[in-house]
Amino acid sequence: MIKTTVVGSYPVPTWLQVFSTRESLRDAILAVIKTQELAGIDVVADGELYRWDVNHAETNGMIDFFVRPMEGVNSVLSTQQLAAWRSKSGNEFRAKPPGIVVGPLDAGTLDLKSDYEMYRDLTTKPKKFTVTSPYMLAKMLADQHYNDLEALVMALADVLKQQIEAIDADVIQVDEANVTGHADDGPIAAAGINRVLEGVTTEKAVHLCYGNYGGQTIQKGTYDKLVAFLNALEADHVVLEIARRPAEELSILKDVKPELGLGIGVIDIKDNEVESPTLVAKRIERAANELGIDRIQYAHPDCGFWMLPRSVADGKMKALVKGRDLFAGANDLG
Repeated sequence: MIKTTVVGSYPVPTWLQVFSTRESLRDAILAVIKTQELAGIDVVADGELYRWDVNHAETNGMIDFFVRPMEGVNSVLSTQQLAAWRSKSGNEFRAKPPGIVVGPLDAGTLDLKSDYEMYRDLTTKPKKFTVTSPYMLAKMLADQHYNDLEALVMALADVLKQQIEAIDADVIQVDEANVTGHADDGPIAAAGINRVLEGVTTEKAVHLCYGNYGGQTIQKGTYDKLVAFLNALEADHVVLEIARRPAEELSILKDVKPELGLGIGVIDIKDNEVESPTLVAKRIERAANELGIDRIQYAHPDCGFWMLPRSVADGKMKALVKGRDLFAGANDLG
């Protein structure tokens, strides 16, 4: 049977926004996990709540959380440094970078193992742990040390690889939401992701989407330009945005190498309307008819839930599971 999972993030519970203590963080993660369990999700996540920072609520810590603790990164930029960063295309959606690289990168105080351990024993369900792609991190950082995108990507990848080597989550997922709009950088992005995945001893996943900054699509691109990138990944499966993409793009995925399992987005996270189980089942059926049922390993949302109301996110998870079950029990949904 196709497994259901979430991409990673979940709306930050109100009490965690008000009382950001370690105890309230643990309680929030426990609530997020229990909500997924009650919905019937097969592979759960921690909601990425350990990244929560009131100063970076709009990005759910996807960038800043990883790079600011690193040695070799300054969080404060001079006016001249900030102006240079703003002059580069692709950075318009942020007011400023998460930092500037001024020396060789090292983990510094980043400690993903401890973040994972807070969540590891709160559930007996299969679980995933997520990290941001080194390519995406590199694209957001200002850089006055490496002065070369590929060198910066690989330096970040080495740090992340060392961080996740001690993490035994059932699935470790690398999230990439930038190369979708910069397909020419596919070889660099894939090399960085593959370096990170070298440290994974369990199931290796890569999430690919077109951006979700405050509910907005950031990257303008198409899957036909990304097949080579996907085929370069040394992963077990990919987690793809599909529900909001043009229907004709599904056929492009036929060219993805057969050893790479496909996860299909069947929940639109940029829309507050909760899908019906029938609609979810039909989206799965369409993908199965186009790609072959044996290629599809997971059904999931297009991206994380962090920008949705909790009631909407919860409803969408229930619809995901019910839709998968409806598909599994039906020969033809009409």
